[in-house]
Amino acid sequence: MKTGDGRQKSSLSIDQVIGDFVPENAVEYCQELASRHNFRFILRKERQTKLGDFRRDRQNNFTITVNRNLNQYQFLITFVHEYAHLDVAVKHPKSVKAHGREWKHSFKNLMLPLLRSDVFPDDILRPLARHMRNPKATASDPLLWSALQGYNLNNGALTLADIAEDEIFLFKKRAFIKNKKRRTRVLCTEVKNGKQYLIPLIAEVERVD
Repeated sequence: MKTGDGRQKSSLSIDQVIGDFVPENAVEYCQELASRHNFRFILRKERQTKLGDFRRDRQNNFTITVNRNLNQYQFLITFVHEYAHLDVAVKHPKSVKAHGREWKHSFKNLMLPLLRSDVFPDDILRPLARHMRNPKATASDPLLWSALQGYNLNNGALTLADIAEDEIFLFKKRAFIKNKKRRTRVLCTEVKNGKQYLIPLIAEVERVD
């Protein structure tokens, strides 16, 4: 396993890195997960379109990336979310639906040992436990997303998930109307030309006064 900053390889192992990014009482468990499968682990700078991802190349090598700017609770959930994709890829070599029943089953089982009050604070643990009944991307669960955002260092940041449907907002200095949610993205209409775009729920936006 390898880790890096997205551009340069790092000599640190995942065991050394993970302790700096997840709650203390989850470190040993994450290290144990990392020992089960061989994969490359990369820390990325903030990405507005995703919190992490899982990739498999043509040589069947696996890579998990997680944004380094996430708070420790969101980092932990994101890591296990992507690790569940890895687990499915190992157990089901043939392609299966990305967030289908195989992934849901794996994610539930992998998260279950972490659903404890010594890992997550109560205001996250409650919506997280509900979320795990039928897991999906955290950004598509308003209650869980809101709870997680409260622990961000820059918790004043506004995301599209905080905007009400039909409300006008600014994204990249352009005005949009929020329409219907589609999984982790929202169909939005640009005010100026009426064109529609899919914008990630985690995208930082501004309200129009």
